Amino acid sequence: MNSDRTAVSTAVPARFPAPSRRFRAMQHRNFQLFIAGQLISLIGTWMQTTAQLWLVYKLTGSAALLGVFGFASQVPMLFLSSIGGYVGDRYDRHRGVIATQTISMILAFALAGLTLTKLINEWELIVVAFLVGIVNAFDVPIRQAFLVHMVGKEDLPNAIALNSSIFNGARVAGPAIAGFAIAWVGEGWCFFLNGLSFVAVIVALLMMRIERREIKPSTDSPLRSFVQGFRFAMSDLPMRSALLLLSVLSLFGLQYSVFMPIYAQDILKGNARTLGLLMSSAGIGAVLGALHFAARTHYKGLARWIAATSTTCSVCLILFSQAKTFWLCVAVLFVVGSAATSQMAATNTLIQNRVPDELRSRVMAVYATMFMGVQPIGALLAGGVAKRIGAPYTLTAFGSLVLLGSLIFIVRVVMRLRETQAAPAD
Repeated sequence: MNSDRTAVSTAVPARFPAPSRRFRAMQHRNFQLFIAGQLISLIGTWMQTTAQLWLVYKLTGSAALLGVFGFASQVPMLFLSSIGGYVGDRYDRHRGVIATQTISMILAFALAGLTLTKLINEWELIVVAFLVGIVNAFDVPIRQAFLVHMVGKEDLPNAIALNSSIFNGARVAGPAIAGFAIAWVGEGWCFFLNGLSFVAVIVALLMMRIERREIKPSTDSPLRSFVQGFRFAMSDLPMRSALLLLSVLSLFGLQYSVFMPIYAQDILKGNARTLGLLMSSAGIGAVLGALHFAARTHYKGLARWIAATSTTCSVCLILFSQAKTFWLCVAVLFVVGSAATSQMAATNTLIQNRVPDELRSRVMAVYATMFMGVQPIGALLAGGVAKRIGAPYTLTAFGSLVLLGSLIFIVRVVMRLRETQAAPAD
């Protein structure tokens, strides 16, 4: 693909039927099953995530160990997503997603057993988080590439946005439920309920009718396959610019979630319910942001969309970092969740629209590496910096770095696009 492309919106716009355009992907039976199962499973996943963060901080009281926990849960994505992309392009994606969900269920029940039998400490939590991270390194690129098999290329942008809405809808319900469940019955039952929730998505996947695709044999190694996907993504300016900005958001901006127990307990003087409400506020914003993006019927203007949402997110992160009142934190996190999710959905849509299917899993592995793979580095960095200067000033610095990245994106991509469109034709 020509590396001199400058317009994020150069793809041919895809027009869709006007009725129910926000939910057009739901006309596909397989996607209906997927969404139903995902909603239940992801609520359980967010319950487990919230309970793990709370339990780590309760056991240790350490911001640095919160960073270590975040690092352990995400670092496999950095090193193993290339293999996940290779598997997704070489083997059946449907069976691959079933396998990853089954293993995740087993790990959730193991964590529940350790916690309910009082055998858990911070290092067991970190080890289980690391194992879940390994599973996710395979699951994310395979599952993202699998979306097109459920809805087809035409409805793919809407499917991405709706999938993001479900993910963040669970992000609303899961932490809120976890906050009350932790107070009533303890963290172990949150982990047990998460294990049960995987049954829903596994059953939904088994009920799907997926056409078998022809898989071309290849002698390429996983590393070589990843390099092919990376070269494709980096040769295209729209993809490259959007991915780099998303990496900045992931490395610095999204680390606010690591500090949620500190804000809930030490800054706002709250408890587990406070933690659940803070995380749910960001989740509500994320749902609305994803649904707003789902209403788009074309690919035009994605550069401006990405720039606007990234800038908004960074400014609100700076405001949140210095907030001291509960309702101000809730309001600002709402905007952060909306803006960040819109940026992620726009970037994902851009990539999936521009990549050929034979490279889809490999390029989505690049997406996963540059988005989720850099988060563990950010988590370690956030924990270390917060130990020295405190969580609020750490988030101020991180939000400022995201703002700087947004301004560079505006200058190098958005303004260049505007100049290109304004130039007279030869």
